[in-house]
Amino acid sequence: MGTVGTSADGIAGERRQLINIAYRLLGSVTEAEDAVQDAFARWYGLPRSRQEEILSPGAWLTTVTSRICLDLLGSARARRERYVGAWLPEPLPDRTEWNHAGGAESAGPADPADQIVLDESVTMAFLVVLESMTPAERVAFILHDVFRYPFADIAGVLGRTPAAAKQLAASARRRVSVARAPVTATGQADVVRQVKEAWETKDIAALVGLLNPAAVMTADGGGMVGTVLRPVEGGARIAQYMVAIADKAPGLELVERSVNGAPGLVAQRAGVIATVASFDISDERVTRIWVVRNPEKLRSWAREG
Repeated sequence: MGTVGTSADGIAGERRQLINIAYRLLGSVTEAEDAVQDAFARWYGLPRSRQEEILSPGAWLTTVTSRICLDLLGSARARRERYVGAWLPEPLPDRTEWNHAGGAESAGPADPADQIVLDESVTMAFLVVLESMTPAERVAFILHDVFRYPFADIAGVLGRTPAAAKQLAASARRRVSVARAPVTATGQADVVRQVKEAWETKDIAALVGLLNPAAVMTADGGGMVGTVLRPVEGGARIAQYMVAIADKAPGLELVERSVNGAPGLVAQRAGVIATVASFDISDERVTRIWVVRNPEKLRSWAREG
């Protein structure tokens, strides 16, 4: 894991990779940054003689960061039980889509969200599936299947044998393969655009036609803003709920934006982003909608509006 070298620049260069690993493991930019900061603090807390004994500081930092994340994942279930309503991963913007508003340039390079590579392994659908895994499965799968670390190294993180680590990744992989429903970005963008237009015109019939009859909408307000506490199930019920929200929120503007690298919608009022919505689409119909309204999870979007 990682690279060789103990210079300050070399160590700092590991931060981007570590942030990418930690976000995929934890589903939270804030927690990922905290985990990486903790790992760096432990590195700089080592005596110089110990640092020089470590052949690959990058490997050491990856192992420590992964173990910190593993511990956090182990306690996450209890924390989620205390969470008000449904818990969803923290959505990520694509800064390049906000250039005209100064988003990418004003954000600043220090924002950890800017360092996360937006690919299939950070889509909301993918992150939600990861939530169904055990902490050990999630670590084994992310480190091996996404970041291509060998099972011998992953075994060291998990405190298990390489064979056990391989088994954990295989179990996680089966969950992902069952959940995946590949859709082209263009096809998904078309459906999302139609949902936006139907929502804006309050066309319930059009919305019902775009939603799978068994569709599910999950919203995360964290108890800080108003939203449904339980998932809304069924295309017709979701369509009615969306139109009811439109009636209660005059002046709300919907904007098409990438959410975690996939087509999504952002709702804003007077330039302030209040809601970020992600979609899972199969056979040209929406099967899942994930709505994040918790303002603490929208900090990466706050400067965009």
